[in-house]
Amino acid sequence: MSEKTVFITGCSDGGIGSALALTFQKLVFQVFASARDVSNMAALKGLPKLTCLVLDVTDPQQIQDAVELVRNKCGGSLDILINNAGRNHFSPVLDIDLDEAKKIYDINFWGSLMLIQKFSHLVIPAKGSIINITSISGYVNVPYMGLYAASKRSLEILSETLRLELQPFGVHVSSIVTGAVQTNGQTYFEDWKLPQDSLYKPIESAIHKRARGGDGVIRMNTMKYTEQVVNSIVGRNSNGRFWCGANATLTKLGSAIIPQRISDGFMVMGCGLDELPSKLKET
Repeated sequence: MSEKTVFITGCSDGGIGSALALTFQKLVFQVFASARDVSNMAALKGLPKLTCLVLDVTDPQQIQDAVELVRNKCGGSLDILINNAGRNHFSPVLDIDLDEAKKIYDINFWGSLMLIQKFSHLVIPAKGSIINITSISGYVNVPYMGLYAASKRSLEILSETLRLELQPFGVHVSSIVTGAVQTNGQTYFEDWKLPQDSLYKPIESAIHKRARGGDGVIRMNTMKYTEQVVNSIVGRNSNGRFWCGANATLTKLGSAIIPQRISDGFMVMGCGLDELPSKLKET
């Protein structure tokens, strides 16, 4: 049996991609782990059957170089492509900077699409798998996460369409709908601030607390998450979506049975929006 191969984006230390790479490496896969800066991949360097490479998913030339590297090392095929690279974003919709919004979509959506198109020439011959890491935020209306949620839900809808279009070629496509996981993602928001003229300035401290992960959610251990995800990928046992991470199952069930007005009420209170009218009157 030929050696199985996997290419993973977004493998910086402390994140889901790095943990996925470690989990596949333990299963004796030939792993190609990528990140924008290989100096942030210390946990993966020097491991057998694991290649670390530079990849900015918004750079078409770097994507093409990665495809050629894998083609040459793997005989023209790839068993699994995992689009994990992503960038979080936290802001009320009215305060979103449009240039920043375009950057988020470049990373979270357009980059994944470019990788899918370029690597399809290697995945199709292997009758392999294309896996897209998405988010439960696309199913729950979490205030201040509208842009991130929209980008991840867009990727999931694209993934669902791709799943049908690649069935004739024997390629498996799945979205990993991810709940809360212990990563270093919240460190991006340590210096986060609202614009001075924001309507939400009176509750800025409450928003900042949530941005840094102070939402009271107990997050799933990263390695536990990746073990479950890898088992699903290898076994091809998901029907288009695999829900994993803290609150993932609850979101899956709740989005189907909990009335919108109830879930909205929880979100408004939990995100400080119920206090905003009175605080605006005080200013």
